[in-house]
Amino acid sequence: MRYDAIVLAYGKGQRSGLGYNKVLFPLSDKKTILEHALLPFIEDEDCDKIIVTLEKESRSKIIVHPKIFFCDGGDERYKSVYEALRYVDSDHVMIHDGARPDITIQDLINLKSCLKMEDACILASRAKDTIKVEVDGHIQKTLDRDHIYLAKTPQAFKSELIKDAYSKAMADGACFTDDAQVLELYTDSKIKLVECTTKNDKYTYQEDFI
Repeated sequence: MRYDAIVLAYGKGQRSGLGYNKVLFPLSDKKTILEHALLPFIEDEDCDKIIVTLEKESRSKIIVHPKIFFCDGGDERYKSVYEALRYVDSDHVMIHDGARPDITIQDLINLKSCLKMEDACILASRAKDTIKVEVDGHIQKTLDRDHIYLAKTPQAFKSELIKDAYSKAMADGACFTDDAQVLELYTDSKIKLVECTTKNDKYTYQEDFI
């Protein structure tokens, strides 16, 4: 199944405390967070194009590959996705956070297999902790964690479906925290959960880089 990938790497990541774009942080093997995020897509023969949203001054600092195509991002994550979707040509697209380096080829295989039968699917992991809903500093209720998943990326879609949903969302001036939420709000499509093969955590705060 052929697809394009969008890898979001635009911004300074101010919460990281690094003083530069966090995706350029080198891990123990000296490869950057972004390089780890890109490699599975580079290695996957089904991936035709990798659209990376990254500021111009940082583009020379990442791996060079003929699949990689750059575009500008926006001041919010969803604006970067909307911009990148303009360059998607394949019938399917995977959208991934460049600050999540812990994905595998097997994750991509599992998403592609699911996407053959579904309009959309996302990587997710089961909640291990008990989940409390808070209001004004007090517990309002406890959720059944057997039905709670933590959304990860990549998130995979039929291209025309996610493009249309994003167009409607942007016209409404809506804000959202991940791409699956756009489908939840603007389509009737069901979104399948695919369990991660790794923790697939996002590097965000200072303690994540220690």
